[in-house]
Amino acid sequence: MGLPADDIDGPDGQGERISTGQLAALSHEFRTPLSGVLGMARLLEGTRLSAEQRAYVSAMRDSGEHLLGLVNELLDFARLGAGKIELRAAPVPVEDLLRAVCELLSPRAHEKGLEIAWASPDADAVLIADESRLRQILLNFAGNAVKFTAKGGVLLDAAPTRDGRWRFTVTDTGPGVSQSARDLIFDAFAQSDPSHQLTGSGLGLAIARRLALAMDGEVGVETAPDGGAVFWFEAPLETLAASSQAQVLPLAGLRVGIASANPVVREAASRQVLACGGEPVVADQVEALLPLTGPQDVLLLDHALGQAGRKVRRPFDRPALILLAPEERDRIARYRASGFCGYLIKPLRRASLAERVLAALHSAADQPQAPDDDRVAPAAAPGARVLLVEDNPVNALLARTLLTREGCSVDHALTGHEALAALQVGTYDLVLMDMRLPDITGEETTRRLRSAGVETPVVALTANAFQEDQEACMAAGMNGFLVKPLAVEALRGVLSRWARRPMAEAVWTEASDRAKFG
Repeated sequence: MGLPADDIDGPDGQGERISTGQLAALSHEFRTPLSGVLGMARLLEGTRLSAEQRAYVSAMRDSGEHLLGLVNELLDFARLGAGKIELRAAPVPVEDLLRAVCELLSPRAHEKGLEIAWASPDADAVLIADESRLRQILLNFAGNAVKFTAKGGVLLDAAPTRDGRWRFTVTDTGPGVSQSARDLIFDAFAQSDPSHQLTGSGLGLAIARRLALAMDGEVGVETAPDGGAVFWFEAPLETLAASSQAQVLPLAGLRVGIASANPVVREAASRQVLACGGEPVVADQVEALLPLTGPQDVLLLDHALGQAGRKVRRPFDRPALILLAPEERDRIARYRASGFCGYLIKPLRRASLAERVLAALHSAADQPQAPDDDRVAPAAAPGARVLLVEDNPVNALLARTLLTREGCSVDHALTGHEALAALQVGTYDLVLMDMRLPDITGEETTRRLRSAGVETPVVALTANAFQEDQEACMAAGMNGFLVKPLAVEALRGVLSRWARRPMAEAVWTEASDRAKFG
């Protein structure tokens, strides 16, 4: 959103005003060193540490993430208060939106022993809305739910109301919100519990309410049926007509058994089976599920049911799929060897669930094995050649380490001119471009590449997290946008989309000269 240069008052409301450009620079100056701290803490956690050292690193990372959250909320709140919020409406698939939020927060939830999932009876619907603002509201609600929930999990849902509006809900199994706090919780700097002052600024929910009001909507909180809280957002959003393909019910007439001790996993899987036309049967243990199902039914069994990390035993007389967290992918081969028909990665994806249930009903000779989930690939871009343009040595070390783990070969340029020179003599599958370089900006470097006819994908690597920063990157000819500190799943997504090579391209020098110029 474009804001006037003098829209934000100084501390006394009368002195110097902070311009949009100064605010963006302030954001970068805060986020760059924080990115280095968090990135190094994450790398350190992957090394051999004593229990005491691991506790220290975990505390350091948690403190850094807390500070980064405060910075983001303070800057975003200031910008939203500076003028009218400009919304950019575009088609938004409901399921893609819910899935993106859940999968982004999944690592944080699993670290706490929680599950996060989504399910919507109208998942095939496409809304006309500002996707980034919808996602910001849901990330705020779901992030808070993960933060304050000790066991169980978080469930996201979306559905149309009778009066033509859409209602998004985030339900958790946490402590809930007292009646007296509900009128204050969406005010700036308010906390529902004084102890929460140690874990947040109190601005996140105020930001969500401002965004909701900009959409002619509203937000609120209620008590969940089983305790916990239900945060909701409702607004009048136009719905595009569903395609004929959306009416297909792949599991019609089939019964699917679901066994998990976690109520969120059971509820989400049950709703997704229903959305696919199937009949779900749920239980909290495998033994309780067996009398409710028969040999013709496919079972979904949660690996978390295993005691002390042991495998879950498959019932000998019926097909079964194992449910795993992404970090448990090393168990896939062992479960297949023990007779399981396949696996599903949590949080569950509706299309994958239907596909694998149908595959489990047929023998390997009758139906090809379902493809692996992209969240279990050992390396996102083996053999890819990446040019990393980054002047900060700590952030460069982090990016190089993560890229190498994903199978990439990395060249490093410190400046925009070094990047231009490297692309004159070398061929690359992807360029990761820092936006603030010591000579020319990442935007200007990319413009020069594009004007020279270079078509290599360029993805911004930046500490600036505002919507207009992303738009500036795209206007300069970039293909994507990564925010520091680098998150592994976000990097894997970029590599999978822009840098994955066909199997025939085993050596980088055999690639086309699409990245050469001059």
